[in-house]
Amino acid sequence: MDDRHEPALRVSDRDRDQALDVLAAALTEGRLDPSEHDVRSQRALRARTSDELAVLTSDLPAPAPSRAEQDRKDLREWLAEWRYWLGGAVIMSGIWGVRCAQKGELTYYWPLTPLGVWAAVLVAVAIWPRGTDDAGAQTEDGTS
Repeated sequence: MDDRHEPALRVSDRDRDQALDVLAAALTEGRLDPSEHDVRSQRALRARTSDELAVLTSDLPAPAPSRAEQDRKDLREWLAEWRYWLGGAVIMSGIWGVRCAQKGELTYYWPLTPLGVWAAVLVAVAIWPRGTDDAGAQTEDGTS
């Protein structure tokens, strides 16, 4: 068995910036006091390996994604749903086509109903206003 220790990867400026973002979020949330934030930030700027950065942020949660990041994620998921819709359309149309070939005549295109409903839901998801966490939030007792 090989007992050699693999060296930690060297970090980039982007890696340091991500660690600084985590530290800044922790300061804003009150998880770090200003002096500890300053010490950790200085160490993050001097860090050369991923192990050094990991030690600085291991006891902190990752910051919540920004609105732009969340929007990109939502768009990717929505487009993936359309790919599923297209796959369903191909399968249902294939079934319809085989049945038409067996009967020797074109019949009612029944996939129109499920595909239409599915597409309407996907369009509604795209245009429906998204709820915001801060507007209209209620407390546990039901008051605003």
